[in-house]
Amino acid sequence: MEFEHVDTGIESLGDAKIDSPFMRDEHSLDHSSFVDDSMRVLLDVNEKNLYRMLEGGRKPPAFEIAGPRKKIYFDSSKLRCALVTCGGLCPGLNDIIRAVVLELVHRYGVKHIYGIKYGLQGFIPEYGHDLVDLSPESVVRILERGGSILGSSRGPQDVDAIVDSLERMNIGIVFMIGGDGTMMAATRIHETIRRRNLKISVIGIPKTIDNDIYLVARSFGFDTAVEIATQAIRGAHNEAEGYPYGIGLIKLMGRHSGFLAATAALAQQDVNFVLIPEVDFDLDGDKGLLACLERRLKERKHAVILVAEGAGQKFFGEERTEHDPSGNVKLKDIGLYLKDRIIDYFKEKELPIALKYIDPSYIIRSLPANANDHVFCSFLGRDAVHAGMAGKTNMLIGHWNNHFVHVPMKSSAGRRKQVSPQGKLWVSVLEATGQSSLTNAATKVR
Repeated sequence: MEFEHVDTGIESLGDAKIDSPFMRDEHSLDHSSFVDDSMRVLLDVNEKNLYRMLEGGRKPPAFEIAGPRKKIYFDSSKLRCALVTCGGLCPGLNDIIRAVVLELVHRYGVKHIYGIKYGLQGFIPEYGHDLVDLSPESVVRILERGGSILGSSRGPQDVDAIVDSLERMNIGIVFMIGGDGTMMAATRIHETIRRRNLKISVIGIPKTIDNDIYLVARSFGFDTAVEIATQAIRGAHNEAEGYPYGIGLIKLMGRHSGFLAATAALAQQDVNFVLIPEVDFDLDGDKGLLACLERRLKERKHAVILVAEGAGQKFFGEERTEHDPSGNVKLKDIGLYLKDRIIDYFKEKELPIALKYIDPSYIIRSLPANANDHVFCSFLGRDAVHAGMAGKTNMLIGHWNNHFVHVPMKSSAGRRKQVSPQGKLWVSVLEATGQSSLTNAATKVR
């Protein structure tokens, strides 16, 4: 009953009293296309859990469905909006920017949209980053580009200074595109806005290649990342097959969650070993990775290993922990560590391996989105605009049970979803690879 007590209430700046421009435009939406707050999507669709909650007199939690409302809060002719992209690059950032700008301009008639350069730094005067005037003309061809036309940055900035900037610019809606750290920053920005009694909507659009944002079934860029990762797998497999005792070793993103590695392994089933943060593994011993790899090589003459960046951090012991500017623990490089351990192991065994190490991480991050992510980002951007125009705030646009929904920031930020070692995804990986537990004791789960 993981979702039984999730708070799904969405905050609002006030009553929405203005007729949507869609209501006045005879060429716009059919009235049946409007969404109201009573239209909701259940978090848990398991029948047994639903009956248990209903029999206990509890109302099953459900998200508001995203989409255009008949009544909006902001006067489009006077509204000023800001967009900011934060954290690491990800396929689809420019798609989100484009969708938000086009929806604001063409559907709501908003005339003033500002892009904030280089993440949260752009709000701080001391950095001296210029604002970017965003218009349909400025975003028309950005889908063909990777990265973000606004740039990005990591690291915390003074929240009061950010809100000072929003107030000086007379911003009504700020769209914040980023990962969990950005969503937590958005929560603090909202709290400061509320403490000052300002009418500024904060709308989050969650971004992570790792696909680990809590209460979000799918994040943009993930589909593209899987597609590019499969190309790396094919290359590694061809290299491994091309030499006696060939090994292809690939490191993918996944600090705390192995969704990308697990999904890519199923999308391109040439992988023999998948290592993710959620499932412990040993290197040494008869059932450890090295011994299993040796048996695989002697039997089939080649092997492909896929490792998520957050896997196997236990092998680095008590080394001094460093943090990046965003406060994230700097992970030790498990890919290079495995490469060295594998080489040393087979050198001692006098088995002449041919190991090829591939790390496509930054190529994946900086590429344009694929077709599926183009479509997905378009939905996210438009629904973010609908939510902001309706006066919703302190929320993010998520995808849940095949619907785009409003997710309270406070219910998602600071938590993450992970691959379940007993779930269908990981069990399917084990079936596809034939991988054993890779542990010398009973399977250990983090």
